[in-house]
Amino acid sequence: MNALISISDKSGIVELARSLHALGVGLISTGGTARMLAEAGLPVAEVAQVTGFPEMLDGRVKTLHPKVHGGLLARRDRPEHMAVLKAHDIATIDLLVVNLYPFEATTAKPDCSLEDAIENIDIGGPAMVRSAAKNWKDVAVLTDASQYQGVLDELKSAGKLSDKTRFALAVAAFNRISNYDAAISDYLSSIQDDGSRSPFPAQANGRFVKLQDLRYGENPHQQAAFYRDLHPAPGSLVTARQLQGKELSYNNIADADAAWECVKSFDTPACVIVKHANPCGVALGAGTFEAYAKALKTDPTSAFGGIIAFNRAVDADTAQAVAKQFVEVLMAPAFSAAALEVFKSKANVRILQLDLPPGGATDWANGRNAMDIKRVGSGLLMQTSDNHDLTLTDLKIVSKKQPTAEQLQDLLFAWKVAKYVKSNAIVFCKDGMTMGVGAGQMSRLDSARIASIKAEHASLSLQGTVVASDAFFPFRDGLDVVVDAGATCVIQPGGSMRDNEVIAAADERGVAMVFSGVRHFRH
Repeated sequence: MNALISISDKSGIVELARSLHALGVGLISTGGTARMLAEAGLPVAEVAQVTGFPEMLDGRVKTLHPKVHGGLLARRDRPEHMAVLKAHDIATIDLLVVNLYPFEATTAKPDCSLEDAIENIDIGGPAMVRSAAKNWKDVAVLTDASQYQGVLDELKSAGKLSDKTRFALAVAAFNRISNYDAAISDYLSSIQDDGSRSPFPAQANGRFVKLQDLRYGENPHQQAAFYRDLHPAPGSLVTARQLQGKELSYNNIADADAAWECVKSFDTPACVIVKHANPCGVALGAGTFEAYAKALKTDPTSAFGGIIAFNRAVDADTAQAVAKQFVEVLMAPAFSAAALEVFKSKANVRILQLDLPPGGATDWANGRNAMDIKRVGSGLLMQTSDNHDLTLTDLKIVSKKQPTAEQLQDLLFAWKVAKYVKSNAIVFCKDGMTMGVGAGQMSRLDSARIASIKAEHASLSLQGTVVASDAFFPFRDGLDVVVDAGATCVIQPGGSMRDNEVIAAADERGVAMVFSGVRHFRH
């Protein structure tokens, strides 16, 4: 049995080679790896010795030879194949260990040049991997260091690898080549005539890994599965660990993502309750208990059977409060042992724990998606994600009446919430708490009226509230509706042809108005 080792990342390779040698496997390797193995005292033949040709063209050509690919591709069950190997003195290669030039890591560097990218396109490695994977019944191919130990364990216990193992390795190998080629395509097709890179390559190659099959999709007659990015962002939903509860459904996952993305936008303790992809209650508090109590007040009816997310660890008091209502999914960066004990009697509640991003609880920006993608008939819509953060210095006060310092903080809070509400969005807030949320209506007026109705049903007064509108008021009537409901301060993007009329209406009604300069449509 012979193994050919040709790697860029040499992590763990000496240990692997030493174990293979102990099992009686002959070692063949390339350049620097061969020298490393020889220095470790292992008997190894360089590829140049096997092929009779030296490495050439700065290492661009070293394994592209019949004595390599013949040894990989020959079918052992075909006598004519084996006769050809014998006639040309070609030894079989039964195990291939390859990891590719670091193209992805190289092009991820801000200062990467086109020349650097081109030189990190592997040719011989993918060719060998494809050959070995195609001939998986006779050849095992390892493309990642995480596979080494499992293969060694099976070789030691069984003396050979099973068909199941070799096929799984072949599938992983073809997946690696597919991802590698897609990364090259994405990069090269993003290069513009002036040498700059476009965020939208000429060919988009999505690369996702299936996490699980789902029982069904949005409706029982639809099939569904859950996938993650090849390299998921830290603190993103796909990194969640389910601590208890029933299997997540398609709708659970969609709503959980909406809740998690919203709660991540706050840098103080916050709670977000989501129902059908819209926040129905959002609040800040000194801790999770206060934040939850305030968020629930906004719309306790809609909160029934909702998704609840916290951006801080959940303690026992908060868990006791949440456990009093019917909740589908509960999410947080951590749960105390006492909090988890509370939910043991509610075995169906899905509890998800998500790691904080590298910078901790105030570093959620590190877990954001760079791109948003929406499927349309036989195509995709792609856009950079709506990651705009509004600050006090961005605000433009356009009314005669000036907002107070407290109102300005509530305006920023309301604006963050409105960003995660389906358009048209109208959000009433006060003291770091949503007081009424109007979502997803064709008319901004209807969204404002619905927000007022919901506040009334929850026995919440809108007097003295602030209001966020995700897009501008095209006429003064929308402003009049929210002011009639009790709002005394409004934030909106501005930009309407009738801005002056709406500002004049604000002055007439004696309310403060602030322009954000940014729209937050969410469809």
